[in-house]
Amino acid sequence: MEKSISRRFAEFVFGLKFEDIDSDSVRHAKRFLFDTLGCALGGHRAEDCHISIGVVEKLGGTPESTVIATGFRTNCYMAALANALMVRVMDYNDIYWKEDPSHPSDIIPAALAVGERENRTGKDLIVGIIIGHELEMRLCEYVTPGIRERGWHHATLTQFVSPLVAGKMLGLSIDQLTNAVGISGCHNFTLGAVAAGKLTMMKNTVDPMATQSGVLAALLAQKGYIGTEAIFEGKEGFCQQMGKGYKPEALFDGLGSQFKIKDCSYKAFPTEFLTQSPVTAALKMVKQHDIKWQDVEEVTVRTIHRAVDILADPSKYHPTSKETADHSMPYCVGAAIMDRMVTPLQFKDSRIADPKLIDLIQKIKVVADDELEKQFPALQPSVVDIKVKSGKVFTQRVDYAKGDPRETMTDDDLADKFYGLTADFLPEDRRRKIRDMVYNLDQVKSIGELMSALIV
Repeated sequence: MEKSISRRFAEFVFGLKFEDIDSDSVRHAKRFLFDTLGCALGGHRAEDCHISIGVVEKLGGTPESTVIATGFRTNCYMAALANALMVRVMDYNDIYWKEDPSHPSDIIPAALAVGERENRTGKDLIVGIIIGHELEMRLCEYVTPGIRERGWHHATLTQFVSPLVAGKMLGLSIDQLTNAVGISGCHNFTLGAVAAGKLTMMKNTVDPMATQSGVLAALLAQKGYIGTEAIFEGKEGFCQQMGKGYKPEALFDGLGSQFKIKDCSYKAFPTEFLTQSPVTAALKMVKQHDIKWQDVEEVTVRTIHRAVDILADPSKYHPTSKETADHSMPYCVGAAIMDRMVTPLQFKDSRIADPKLIDLIQKIKVVADDELEKQFPALQPSVVDIKVKSGKVFTQRVDYAKGDPRETMTDDDLADKFYGLTADFLPEDRRRKIRDMVYNLDQVKSIGELMSALIV
């Protein structure tokens, strides 16, 4: 009888050792951790996080894992949720988009929380990061067309990977890891509605909840709880619910002999992924040609069909929340033209409510282009045309944004991003300490040491 997908994943996870990972993949794991921690520290003061941390602190819990920034200690289950929400809340962490999108670093807090509880080392954390990125990215290529096209959110994928990362930190057996996938996979299918239309805090929260669920599933499996093994291919399992269209080779070809983390992208802007290329194009134009926003008569953004669907419905022309603004193509492009930058500052309530900016984005049309569609996801192409009052039209095409592996962010770029996210509450010596610990993570004796350095 053929082994189940969850068991084959479990065998890979159980067998993977730090010594099996090539030095370049280790370097990428460290870089993504540094970027992730910057996003978490920068996001910890968001309203979403303020609410969730308040709830976590009220609930209390066994003091075994640290909540980033606050230093509050609670059980690994609640710490995973709080920390994952900090990572995700600004929409600034990593991105991988093939058939489906995902943010693999959303799973890192499962490794941090359980790893701290279990007194794991920096090397163990690297293994956990590699596992999370590897399996999440493979699942993004598995279903064709992707689950997002079928009305589901990518947290549906995270539910299958987070228990394996948490389980690795717990030292689970192959059977226990298999059960953990089945436990988590029974209750985390997430509707695409959380990221459609007028967005709410749930856009930031569903993936952290799937990460948290994976921690609980691993803890249950450790104590002998039995999960559904054929959660993917069994009757009424994942594959049955998603319908036809799979690429099994995407899950297993090269698994364990090469690592996909090198193919993941960083975000140069705190916005939805499909805005990144148009924002890059708009910024290049306004700076190169010194285009003044007051002179703009009309802007056309040509992009792929799903970008129009996700990012340009009527609610996106009058955003009233950060969640809607950072998923609004006209808002992000308009902010790039007016402010000549797109940073967390552009998503403060006062900026979103600026009537001059709202007027500008009414001049922006977002249209689907069939030729660009054919080039996705190998490229993330977009063309931006800016027509000024003199009648002149400026055009810029971008095939992939800054942060893509083909134009990756350098170590200095990541340091600048980290600085921008933490400068107003972390002194330079603390930023340097965190950076040194991350880039020498294989020498760190305890994940708890790293978590202590993240207390503001």
